[in-house]
Amino acid sequence: MAGAVRQPIDIPAFERYLERNVPSIKVPLDVKQFGFGQSNPTYLLTASDGQKFVMRKKPPGKLLSKTAHRVDREYQIIHALENTDVPVPKAICLCEDDSVIGTAFYIMEFLDGRIFTDPAIPNVSPQERKAIWKDAVETLAKFHRVDPKSIGMEKFGRHSGFYDRQIATFRTISKAQAETVDIETKVPVGNLPHFEEMVEFFSNKDLQPKDRGTFVHGDYKIDNMVFHKTEPRVIGVLDWEMATIGHPLSDFCNLTSPYIHTGGHPGSTEFSPEAAPASNARGMRSVYSNIAGWNPTSEVIWGDAFHGFRVR
Repeated sequence: MAGAVRQPIDIPAFERYLERNVPSIKVPLDVKQFGFGQSNPTYLLTASDGQKFVMRKKPPGKLLSKTAHRVDREYQIIHALENTDVPVPKAICLCEDDSVIGTAFYIMEFLDGRIFTDPAIPNVSPQERKAIWKDAVETLAKFHRVDPKSIGMEKFGRHSGFYDRQIATFRTISKAQAETVDIETKVPVGNLPHFEEMVEFFSNKDLQPKDRGTFVHGDYKIDNMVFHKTEPRVIGVLDWEMATIGHPLSDFCNLTSPYIHTGGHPGSTEFSPEAAPASNARGMRSVYSNIAGWNPTSEVIWGDAFHGFRVR
């Protein structure tokens, strides 16, 4: 939930900008910041007439990556998806003028619903849990079905070679990490064990899945969705900063990874089919393929393995 502001902004300057450019947001504002976990600082704005909005901004200071924290791309994709059947918050405005509050930002509508931080989705009935997971899968399939060209987004990313680009990125990151010097031994820590063997395996064209190019979210999972307060349906998909055009298998495996990695993680209920009898991986593939138009079954083992490699 939103609470005290940890990363202050110039509220008077922000309000002046809104008065000039977004008069529908009535000032003065009550500003709170959402909890930890967002790489882009995220704020809850309550206007003087009671309406609520969300503002996301680039972090302050020098950024390590030129491609990270692209709030302009977040705004672009949710704005483009507004006229599709993919549920997204309504995009209100984008400001790329750093002089207003120090970094670029955008504003979207606030969605008042449920966010499940635990993929086991406790405290709901088994029937509702199954329906929640089913709608999450259907929403992903609808997203992957959208033709980027049909909404003017054909240049949002490269339409081929997604996994090769991912591997190249991981090589760059691993090289930088390997050069990190141990504070005690003063010796570089070196590559992760078996890293090169894994890269060789995932680079093998005979094993890679068939190349595809659709929209991908980049971090599609249960806690990046807002669900209706009382109904088991998605009312908005959040956190689009990693969205691009790539291989849809990556999103599917990211969503269904709790069925593969059953150990859970600190602070969550241990996830297993017994803890969350929502469905099963085979059933989710069937639900997905009926809408998306392709069945990931023959490629999902490779995709699950790559997902495990990526997150480790």
